[in-house]
Amino acid sequence: MIKYIGSKRALIPSILRAFESLHDVHAVADLFSGTSRVGRALKAAGYRVASNDHNAYAHALATCYVQADADDHTRDAERLIEEFNALPPKPGYFTHTFCEQSRFIQPKNGARIDAIREAIAAKSLNPELEAILLVSLMEAADRVDSTTGVQMAYLKQWAPRSHNDLQLRLPELFPQPAAGKCEAHRLDAIDAARTIDADAVYIDPPYNQHSYLGNYHVWESLVLWDKPEVYGVACKRIDCRERRSPFNSRTRFRTAMQGLIAEIDARHVVISFNNEGYIERDDMLALIAHRFPDANVAILEHDRRRYVGAQIGIHNPAGDKVGRVTHVRNREYLFVVSRDEIDAALTQTALAP
Repeated sequence: MIKYIGSKRALIPSILRAFESLHDVHAVADLFSGTSRVGRALKAAGYRVASNDHNAYAHALATCYVQADADDHTRDAERLIEEFNALPPKPGYFTHTFCEQSRFIQPKNGARIDAIREAIAAKSLNPELEAILLVSLMEAADRVDSTTGVQMAYLKQWAPRSHNDLQLRLPELFPQPAAGKCEAHRLDAIDAARTIDADAVYIDPPYNQHSYLGNYHVWESLVLWDKPEVYGVACKRIDCRERRSPFNSRTRFRTAMQGLIAEIDARHVVISFNNEGYIERDDMLALIAHRFPDANVAILEHDRRRYVGAQIGIHNPAGDKVGRVTHVRNREYLFVVSRDEIDAALTQTALAP
C-alpha cells in the first residue's frame, strides 16, 4: 500500500482487538478511510465494512480494498495488468507536471504512468475493476517516487528507488466476508455518519493543519485524471486552496468533532487520535461523555515513532536545515466506547480514563 502519514499499519492488531472486544458487531463504518488499511483489515476479519472518505484517491483505495471482492475481479485485473505493463511510454500531463515542472517521479516512469492512465480511461471499466487498476498504478508510482512520504515537497536529489522501472502489480484482494458485501462511499464525514447504518463506527480524523488532499494531491490528480491547473513548487491542484476541512483547523476542530459524534447512532465507537492532535486526551473524553453519558470507555495507548519527514527536520528550498527536531515519538490513543459491556480482556490492557 502507499506510503501514508498517519497510517495505522502498526496499530492494526490493537484496532482489531478493540472491535473483537465489542458485542454483536457485524457491520463497521470507517468515516475517514484514507488508505483503507483499517477497512481492509476489518474486511479480512469478517466484518461488513462501509468505508468513507471525501478524497477521490481514498475512494479508489476503498473501492479496491474494501468494496471489490477477489472472486469477482482477480482474473480480469491480472489480464489488464499484463496488458498495461506492456504499453510503450507516452509522456503527457503527468510527465510534464510531476516529472518536469516538479520532481516527484522520474520522467521515464512518468511517461509510463501517462500511457497506462490514458489506457485505463479508454476502457470504460466496471467501477470496481477500474479502482483496482487505479490502485495498482498508484502503488506502482509510489514505489518509484522521490519523497519522504508526503507530496508537499520532493527530495532535492533523486531517491534511489526512483531509478527503478515502474511495474504494475495486482493489489491483494479479499473475498466477500460472511457478514455481507462491503461498500465504499465518497461523502463528507458528517453526511456519512448520518446515512451509513452500522453496529460500530471507526473514526480516525485529521490531527493537524495539513490536509490529506495537500499531502497526496498527486494521487488525487492521477485518480480524477482531470488534468487541473496547478500552483507552487509542488504543483498542487488549485482546489487544494478551496477544499478545506474543519478537521484541519485548530479553531474549528472541536466543534466539528462534537458535531460528528452527535450524528452517530451506533452502539459502539472506536476513535483513533494522538497527543499531537488539536485537542487533548481529556477533551476527547469530555466529548465522548457528553454524547454517550452512560457508555463504557477504555483507552489503549501506544508509543509510536513519528513519520520520517518529522525525523529529518525542517529544510529551506535550498536544502539547508533551518529547524530542529523537537521529538521523534508520539502517543497514539484508541478510545473504545460502548453502550454495552466491553470484554475484560481489553479493559485489563487499557489505561483507565
